[in-house]
Amino acid sequence: MINKLNIGCGNDIKKGFVNLDISQLPGVDVVCDIENNKLPFEDNFFEYILCNDVLEHVEYIKVLKEIHRILKPGGIVEIRVPHFTSSNNFIDPTHKKMFSFRTFSFFIDNIRYERNYYFDFKFSEMLYSKITFMRKNPLNWPFFIWVNINDTTRKIYEETFFRNLAPAYNVEVKLKK
Repeated sequence: MINKLNIGCGNDIKKGFVNLDISQLPGVDVVCDIENNKLPFEDNFFEYILCNDVLEHVEYIKVLKEIHRILKPGGIVEIRVPHFTSSNNFIDPTHKKMFSFRTFSFFIDNIRYERNYYFDFKFSEMLYSKITFMRKNPLNWPFFIWVNINDTTRKIYEETFFRNLAPAYNVEVKLKK
């Protein structure tokens, strides 16, 4: 059986996962303040970690380091955070950080930015990166398709007026240890 962790699960309790949250809600297996405490698991323990809508609430570099510590070599962490153009950044008063699709590239071995010397941990590769848009707005569909063709189209979107025409919703990435 695969060891899986759902960090910041809230009410999204997943079967087959260890469900972790800061609050003792129904279905939560482990209560932990991930910003102020180490994750209460052994090194190299989990094969898969889900971290949706969590990192924007914390000083995320320390949390990513802890995720890296408890992830087995070759293990995957799947992350979802609000894109910096998302109105959700400004609605929730508990949000501390905003993200670009390039943010997580700083935590990859041999990154093009050549600044991974800032961190004493690194993931081996980014398996997946996507910018998402609100699906309810039909004006967003062409952007959803065009923006996610590759890193170049994502960069053009983020660095030009296109980001104002169709603000994004989330950044989704999968990192491999």
